Amino acid sequence: MEIRGLFGDLKRKIVGKKIRIVLPEGTDGRVVRAAARLKFEGLMEPIIIGNPTEVHNLLIEFGFSDPGITVLDPNNYANFETMKSEFLALRKGKVDESQADEILCDVNYFGVMLVQMGLAEGMVSGAIHSTADTVRPALQIIKTKPGVKRTSGVFLMMKEEKQYIFGDCAINIDPDAEALADIAINSAETAKTFGIDPKVAMISYSTKGSGSGPQVDKVVEATRIVQELRPDLLIDGELQMDAALVSGTAKLKAPNSPVAGQANVFIFPAIEAGNIAYKIAERLGGYDAVGPVLQGLNKPVNDLSRGCSSEDVYKLSIITAAQAVDEL
Repeated sequence: MEIRGLFGDLKRKIVGKKIRIVLPEGTDGRVVRAAARLKFEGLMEPIIIGNPTEVHNLLIEFGFSDPGITVLDPNNYANFETMKSEFLALRKGKVDESQADEILCDVNYFGVMLVQMGLAEGMVSGAIHSTADTVRPALQIIKTKPGVKRTSGVFLMMKEEKQYIFGDCAINIDPDAEALADIAINSAETAKTFGIDPKVAMISYSTKGSGSGPQVDKVVEATRIVQELRPDLLIDGELQMDAALVSGTAKLKAPNSPVAGQANVFIFPAIEAGNIAYKIAERLGGYDAVGPVLQGLNKPVNDLSRGCSSEDVYKLSIITAAQAVDEL
C-alpha cells in the first residue's frame, strides 16, 4: 500500500466522525496551517489553544479567513474553574489551588485536561515543546490503559508502497525484557490501527545465537515473554536488521523463522538504537517518519518532533484521530 493509500484509508476511517483533536501550540504557524487544512477538508474538528486574535491573524495570513476553528485561551476560558476542580481531584495532595492555576495555564496541561474531561478525543503537541513537556501531563492525567505498565513511542516509517513500525524510539531509554515485551505487544496493536498485519522482529546485533551478551539475552527473553502472553502474534527474535528485512539474508541466518525477511514491526533493544535507526532511515533512506505515536495511554496524545513540518502535524493529527476512533 502506498503512502497516499494508507492515509486515504485513515481519512475514510475518521471522516464524518467529528473527532476533536487539540493542537495546543497556537503560536506556531505550522500548527495553525495544519489545523486549517484539517478543518477545511472536513476530517476533524481541531481545537487550537492560543490567543484568538493571534490565531485569527495567522489564519488570514495563510488564506483561511473564516474556517470556523475553535480557539481556546487558558487565560480567558469560561469553564476554567470547573477544569481546575477536576484537575485538583485528579492530583489530590500533589498540588494546591494556586499551583493548579499556574499549571493549567500551561497549554499542554490545559489541552490534556480537555481530553480527560471528554471535551476532545485526543491531542497533538511537540512542535515547540520537548517530548517530556508533552508526555508528562498525559501520564499524570490521562494515565496508561489497564494492564499497560508503561507508554512507549513508535514511528510509522513510509516510502512508496512500504510501511514499517519502529519502536521504541522516544520514551524508554533502556527497557528490561518485560518492558521490551510490553513495547512489542503495543507496537503490534498500533500497526493494526494503520491496517498493517504485524510481523514483529525483535532486533539485536545477534541472529539466533550468532552473538552473545546481556543485551542479546534481554531480547531473547522479551521474545519468549511475548510468545507466552500473546501466542496469536507473529514474532521472532533475536534477529539482526538485515535478517529481519532481507529475504535472502533471512534464508541464510534464520531459515526457520516465521518473520525473518518479511518483518514490518521492528522492536529495538534500547532507545538509542531505535532513535538512530529511524533518523538514518528518514535522512539517508528517504522514508517519511510520522510520530512518535505514543501508545498505551487511555486516550491518544501524540508528540511531534520540533523539526516537524506542517505536513507532519497534519499527518500525526490524522493518526491521532484514527486512534480515537478505535477507542470509541
